[in-house]
Amino acid sequence: MSAAPDPYGVVGHPVSHSLSPFIHAMFARETGQAMSYRLYDVSPGEFAAFVAGFFDRGGRGLNITVPHKIAAVEAANELTARAAHAASVNTLALRDDGTILGDNTDGVGLVRDLCDNLGLVVTNRRVLIIGAGGATRGVLAPLLGLSPALVVIANRTPERAASLAAAFADLGATQGVGFEDVGSEPFDLIINATSASLSGEMPPVAPGVIGRATVCYDLAYGRAATAFIDWARAHGCAQAVQGWGMLVEQAAESFRLWRGVRPATGTVPMALRERGAAA
Repeated sequence: MSAAPDPYGVVGHPVSHSLSPFIHAMFARETGQAMSYRLYDVSPGEFAAFVAGFFDRGGRGLNITVPHKIAAVEAANELTARAAHAASVNTLALRDDGTILGDNTDGVGLVRDLCDNLGLVVTNRRVLIIGAGGATRGVLAPLLGLSPALVVIANRTPERAASLAAAFADLGATQGVGFEDVGSEPFDLIINATSASLSGEMPPVAPGVIGRATVCYDLAYGRAATAFIDWARAHGCAQAVQGWGMLVEQAAESFRLWRGVRPATGTVPMALRERGAAA
């Protein structure tokens, strides 16, 4: 009799829209790993008890999504450096000694998509990040690890952008400004980390930040999440990309942490498109 597959899953509220089970099922088949992966819709008030119970019952690892990424910090016995910098956790992994490691794979997922899949060079380039929330905090450390010339964080509330920039200033050149103070000089890379693509309302950033060589990357993805992409293309960017690659690459990094093997990711975005999930 074969052993039961190791239990994994993703915890969020809501979580029914998550593509993680599909992605991890592809990874498991490709690498020959015996594992199950389920969706868990858990309210904030039940999160801590759920996580403790999941691991007590033999669970091996969890992905964490909205709104639990900050609460997951407290669920871990130890954090990786990138999770500590992000002050949020999107991956929990049970270790051999019974302790739980908290990691944040969002930033490395973004970097892998930018550099390995899209072939971009970020070193010595000017980067603009629109938004100063948790999504930005989650990707800043790995992005600054590529040694860009400058990362400007723009936010509706300048003080929030400045505070976030200051928190990461030890890792590289950062600056936090309000939307109206971004200026009109083109950036090499613009990352949208706001909900603009979902709400349909772009922040008031001067279109001059987009030049003919500018690559625009939206952390959001989906058929309806096009406001930023449409704005970028309308102003003549070189390339506009949704965050499907980041979604897949951050999942692959979680899988590697859990199983000790990194799956190939090249065919997964195409598979997402074939099942009608991706635009």
